[in-house]
Order: sequence, then C-alpha cells, then structure tokens
Amino acid sequence: MAKIQKSKSILTKKEPERRWLLALKSKAGRTASGRITVRHRGGGVKRLYRVADFGQDKLGVVGKVIALEYDPYRTAYLVLVEYQDGDRRDKSLLPPHSTTVGLGEKRYILAPYQLNVGDEIICNEAAEIKIGNRMKLKNIPVGTQVYNIELEPGKGGKMARSAGSTAKVLAREAGLTHLAMPSGEIRKVPQECFASIGQVSRPEHRFITIGKAGRVRLKGRRPQVRGTAMNPCDHPHGGGEGKTPIGLKYPKTPWGKPALGVKTRKKKWTDKYIVKRRN
Repeated sequence: MAKIQKSKSILTKKEPERRWLLALKSKAGRTASGRITVRHRGGGVKRLYRVADFGQDKLGVVGKVIALEYDPYRTAYLVLVEYQDGDRRDKSLLPPHSTTVGLGEKRYILAPYQLNVGDEIICNEAAEIKIGNRMKLKNIPVGTQVYNIELEPGKGGKMARSAGSTAKVLAREAGLTHLAMPSGEIRKVPQECFASIGQVSRPEHRFITIGKAGRVRLKGRRPQVRGTAMNPCDHPHGGGEGKTPIGLKYPKTPWGKPALGVKTRKKKWTDKYIVKRRN
C-alpha cells in the first residue's frame, strides 16, 4: 500500500502562539510512584501542547482566521482566530462552567474542513449556516453536518472532534436533537447544546499508513508482546511447547479477565439518550 504523505503545504508558516503553549511532562504510563498503569508507553519526540478553545464562549463576536496550524497532539489541524473585541483578561467576565483557560484576542479552535485563512466565523445562539460557525442545535436545520458537539449545555464540545469526524442532525423531539454519530450510534442531545457547522479537518487521516515501527516509537508507543510468547507466570496464554494454543476456552487479559468481545460498559443514566447502539 502506498504511503499517504501528510501535506503541510496548506499550513501557515509561522511560530505557534506562545500564550497557548504548554510543556506537558511525559509520564511513560507511570504513576507518581513509578508504577506502570498503562503498558506500552514511553519515549517519543518532545512536543508542545496547544490549548484549544472547545467552548468558544465569545458569543456574537466575529472572529477572523489568521492561521492554519499543525498540532502534534491531535489528528486534526487547528486554526488561530483573532476576535474583534480586543483582549479581555478579566476572568470574572467568563460565563458559568466556561471551559476556556483564559480570555484573549487570539484563540486556537479545531479547524473544520475547507475553512481558509481570511474567512470569518461567529459563535451565537443563531447564526448563518456556514462552515466554522457555531450555534445551538435547536437552530441548526435537519440534515446539517456538525462537529465539536456539547453533551451538556455550557460544558464545551465533547463529541466529533477527531480528524474527519462529523455528525448529522436527524430530527428534533421534546427539547432533544437526534444525532447520527461518526460511530454509527444515534443519540439524543439537548437542543440548548452548541455545535459547529461542518466537518473536522484532515478527512484523509484515516488512509495514513504508518509504514514502519520507528514511526510508532516516535509517537511514544513501545512494542506489544503477544501473551502466547510469554511464560505462564507472565500471562494466562503463556507456556507450552512452541506455537501451541492458549489452552483455554476463551482468551484472557494479562490479569485473568475475559478478553475479546466481552462487554465491559456499565449501565449509566445517559443510556436513555442512546436511540441506536453503534453495533
């Protein structure tokens, strides 16, 4: 299979906005005491985290896209938006449950597909149905593609945020909007929740072929050894002569619990909002 190259020709050639950069310390899957809690993590190149604004709580303020940038921590691109209301640093002006770290004239947001430098966007209760605009679900027509969707009003976007993701508005009923999620699940979301119009950037990401083990190591992933290749003291599948079967009725995790196909999702009060499961 041919290797899909990551084309960066469309990106803006500039340094990232320093105000929204964080240096996250690599944990390598370990706790503060050094105990491994997540296996197969470690190494990788050093990266700077970009703080993205998933809430976009500047209501009614027009923002202009001034840069399209790469983010090493995400599959999608980010756009740097400059708002017309200047720089407001007073945190007392933040609305309740704001997910924004601070208030500023320039902010990073998820880049939608086909949004270009120089375009203008706005977040309001009701706005023009245009790529990048953000509004409440109750004001979005049925059949529209949306992304960065809130689960609870005012809590910031939680769903459809990875590269190429998009959900579709299907119907409305009793204050709830039915959405067809990227996974195939159909679920209800309160109509007061905000969502952005369009599709997340880089839809071609799903076709990328890693190609070699070294690229995985650069991402901070370490090799994953098969259980059958281990000793019986290290894994339930271990032991035996050569490539013998696991010797069990069903596969198990390294800790002896059922693996592969066993449902682990516990019942939750939000189950009533799921109309159709993804499977």
